Amino acid sequence: MPAYVIARVNITSPERYADYRALTPDAVAAFGGSFVVRGGAVETLEGPEETRRVVVIRFDSMEKARQFYNSAQYQAAVKIRQEASEGELILVEGHEG
Repeated sequence: MPAYVIARVNITSPERYADYRALTPDAVAAFGGSFVVRGGAVETLEGPEETRRVVVIRFDSMEKARQFYNSAQYQAAVKIRQEASEGELILVEGHEG
């Protein structure tokens, strides 16, 4: 069953966040993940206006997503992300069908 890592991020240091963005594609690919959404235009249809950067990464399973998140490669990038932004990451199981 697919799984998705969803991030909503308020970037506080664009220059430093660029370092994070440069590191993540290799870490994602190492665990078979792919970006579904990586920034881009956001339009709020209901609820409070969303002004944060939205990222969605697809993995083949919850386990692969956890392996990605907990990997040494990604954890090195996490430190940079936390220095350069504030936000939320969630892992959600997808739906097949």
